[in-house]
Amino acid sequence: MSVRFEDVFAWKKAYNFVLLTYKALSAYPENEKYGLCSQFKRAAVSIPANIAEGYKRIGKADKLHFLNFAQGSLEECRCYLHLSKDLGFIDMETYYTLYESLEETSKLLNGYCKGIINNAYNNQ
Repeated sequence: MSVRFEDVFAWKKAYNFVLLTYKALSAYPENEKYGLCSQFKRAAVSIPANIAEGYKRIGKADKLHFLNFAQGSLEECRCYLHLSKDLGFIDMETYYTLYESLEETSKLLNGYCKGIINNAYNNQ
């Protein structure tokens, strides 16, 4: 059992995804600074932030509420990632790096949710 949200594997992976995303977004065109970049950053940051916020919540439903927001933001990032590739803002290597990070985050987040549903994390 972890005692800090920073110990949750899903949070660690989501946080790493944010760092990778910020690095990739630094190469986007200047005219996207307040468009796609802004939306992508907001959604990416929301993933680990909602995992952290839900971590200390009391009760299964409250925890899952915030993790559901994290899952929604994750899927929003998936959409922005496809757009970024198709608009030519990122190369295929960057796309695959971000996509793989997003996939792993998604799997860990789903597992964390299932653990909460099955009472594996009921003391957190």
